[in-house]
Amino acid sequence: MGDQELIKPLREIPVNIEDEMRKSYLDYAMSVIIGRALPDVRDGLKPVHRRILYAMYKEGNTADKRYIKCAGVVGEVIKKYHPHGDAAVYDTLVRMAQGFNMRYTLIDGQGNFGSVDGDRAAAYRYTECRLARVAEEMLTDIEKDTVDFIPNYDESTEEPTVLPTRIPGLLINGSDGIAVGMATKIPPHNLTEIIEATVLLLNKPTASLDEVLALVPGPDFPTGAYIYGKSGIKDAYRTGRGQFTMRAKAAIERPVKEKFQIVITEIPYQVNKARTIERIAELVQDKKIDGISDIRDESDRDGMRIVIEIKRGDQPEVVLNNLYKHTQLQETFGMILLAIVHGQPRTLPLTEALQLFIDHRVIVVRRRTEYDLRKAQERAHILEGFLKALSQLDAIIKLIRASKTPAEARAGLIATFEFSDRQAQAILEMQLQRLTALERDKIQAEFDEL
Repeated sequence: MGDQELIKPLREIPVNIEDEMRKSYLDYAMSVIIGRALPDVRDGLKPVHRRILYAMYKEGNTADKRYIKCAGVVGEVIKKYHPHGDAAVYDTLVRMAQGFNMRYTLIDGQGNFGSVDGDRAAAYRYTECRLARVAEEMLTDIEKDTVDFIPNYDESTEEPTVLPTRIPGLLINGSDGIAVGMATKIPPHNLTEIIEATVLLLNKPTASLDEVLALVPGPDFPTGAYIYGKSGIKDAYRTGRGQFTMRAKAAIERPVKEKFQIVITEIPYQVNKARTIERIAELVQDKKIDGISDIRDESDRDGMRIVIEIKRGDQPEVVLNNLYKHTQLQETFGMILLAIVHGQPRTLPLTEALQLFIDHRVIVVRRRTEYDLRKAQERAHILEGFLKALSQLDAIIKLIRASKTPAEARAGLIATFEFSDRQAQAILEMQLQRLTALERDKIQAEFDEL
């Protein structure tokens, strides 16, 4: 057959542009939804968060070790797991270390990691980090075949599809993300309350929402502040969607022989403190709010403190209500409890989100137990071989000394004494000290225990 006969002409296949656009856009949308913007209901993490935590765990960058440069962590994540820009990885790492963004920080940061005033973190060559203890709880038993692994982007190693977390990460730290045609906005919650609700559902799967709400009265934001009204929270927990109002924690004080002043010590979640103070100053300058003579930011390392001095003769309650009306000291939080469930995005009620976490833990514990059993059986098999060898030690030593190669000795042990291949190899590798009476007793005790 000639070369010309092997070369086939290219065929043109006519494609409807509407069909191609629809298919291509759907593929893109699903990629964003599953692989970037939405958290998994089981561990509450998006792929980039999961990759950072796993990379740090694999590198031994745990809570009991010294801090390492964030630049090294970013490089490791990009090199093995997340083939995207370093800025995207570092921004995610920084957020996991910010106590005003995360209810329970997953990364223990050292250095400048930004502030509630909107200041950016220092460059990653200046900051250091390690895993927080709560993050280690999310990675416990990952080496015991508790979760599935998939090849990384260049198939040089593997990464977990989900973490075997012991805590409901989706609810305790919340999540925020905009996908294609959908978004998620989950507020953080108190760990103790969520665990108590999980235990309730574990013992009583038919528990009603009211029973759960008795344990989880509402979200628990890292910046504090108040939540006004319960109906919005209940709607959100019942349907997965709802909204409620957050207000700054403000107190009206009057120092001796001084003017009234409003002291703000907590602000709504994800509100920029510096920008809010600037907004108040603008409203005073534009004469949209009357009665304010001075604004001071007295915040320090001990906590937040914004002091707003009231003019003599003005009512501080009226000024405070105007501040709630015109500034971010009062904000509405629109809750959307949307997460990836079995590879598909779903809006979830609170009880279902908790139940899906319980289902995940059941699978993890079962797989961990199967792994431990398998390892115990393998070890018992080796110890059984040792005990059998010790009972006829002289004959085995004679056979090994007469063999020319290790392979011949292994084959002889298998053929003559009916050892398995693994037992025979372990016997050949056994140290001479294990032949003492004391070591024999240890082998027997370990075997009996297994």
